[in-house]
Amino acid sequence: MPLPTDTDVSTPKYLRDKYAIVGVGETTYMRGSNMTTRALGTWALRNAAADAGIRTSDIDGMLSYSNNDSTPAPFMAGDIGARLDFYMDCIGGGSSTEALIGIAIGVMEAGLCTCVAIFRAMNGFSQVRIGGTGARSAAPIGGDMLHSRAYGWQSAGQMFSPTFMRYMYQHGTRPEQVAMVKVVHSEHASNNPKAYYKKRYTVDDVLSSRIICKPLHLLDCCVETDNATAIIVTRADRARDMRHTPALIRGIVGRCSKPRMDMHYQTGPIERVGAYYAKDILWPNAGVGPEDIDATGAYDAFTFTSMLQLEDYGFCKKGEGGEYVSSGITRLGGRRPNNTSGGHLCEGYTHGMNMVIENVRQLRHAADDSCPIGPDGKRQHTYDYREGGCRQVRAIEVTANLGWANPMTTSAMVMRRG
Repeated sequence: MPLPTDTDVSTPKYLRDKYAIVGVGETTYMRGSNMTTRALGTWALRNAAADAGIRTSDIDGMLSYSNNDSTPAPFMAGDIGARLDFYMDCIGGGSSTEALIGIAIGVMEAGLCTCVAIFRAMNGFSQVRIGGTGARSAAPIGGDMLHSRAYGWQSAGQMFSPTFMRYMYQHGTRPEQVAMVKVVHSEHASNNPKAYYKKRYTVDDVLSSRIICKPLHLLDCCVETDNATAIIVTRADRARDMRHTPALIRGIVGRCSKPRMDMHYQTGPIERVGAYYAKDILWPNAGVGPEDIDATGAYDAFTFTSMLQLEDYGFCKKGEGGEYVSSGITRLGGRRPNNTSGGHLCEGYTHGMNMVIENVRQLRHAADDSCPIGPDGKRQHTYDYREGGCRQVRAIEVTANLGWANPMTTSAMVMRRG
């Protein structure tokens, strides 16, 4: 639906549609890359610059999520021939991508730089695995982990499972409903040539896979991959001269948290996630509501994370998440498809950046699926969503990305087609 153009110079309305994502790039989603994160990162950054149609030397700002085994931004910049006027590397899990885009807008608005590249490079399978079982260990135990590991919460699944279990008990959600998140995302991935897992799964497949940490089955958990991803953000008026239809940024909420981070279950229901608070920032900032969104990218480190985010951001009422994700709404061809690339459950694990990349391509009406290329060099989308076919959402105009670091913390972003 058409969205209003705001002329009010108050914040944040003044920033709506002022900045855009103009370039996206990634490496292959793989296991056993035999490459450093430095090599992976430069690969993705060069692809993003080429996608935008700019020189790498045009990049003068760089941000990254650098936890575990990534490489700092200044090293990446030097390798691609960029000199930076501003850079920042941070930690923060799956709430990083949207928050970093918000920071990019802020530093450009402050005049610190003009074109920002954001990247994530990780050997998430072959080197530093999140559960600590890779070839190299993650950082030494410190900070919050001094508390959580005493309770056996070493991996993300172990830390999040109390939230998931309480949710199921409180609302009567059935495992077969939650399993539909994996089923739907696998259908989307089967139409994605670059997805690591392209197999279509059934509910029975999910529920018969081994238990990792109750209530999580193996197929409730994301794929671990080696990869790098990158996006480029600049002012919308500059974007008009670049290669693709820009994805205009309507609004962002960054790293919004519950009142407590360490023992979040002491403040509000344990099954309440950060999105409960973030929605009151995101939708007013963007000037739209859940009903205006054509497709979502809801963080799916686990099937539950996607469902809980969709619920607390207001796409359905609290307690109705199971019905929402199992109703067909989130399928390609449904009212509001979710994670049309297959997301973290199937395409690859990138701490949320691949889902932003996917929504940018969707807004360009240029999803990179298996549809034929026409004489004009563009894909001729068939909107046939059977296996091996199309994954472009018809007439898509507005998207939402919903990031997740943990049940306590979230970031999110709304974009529209330029």
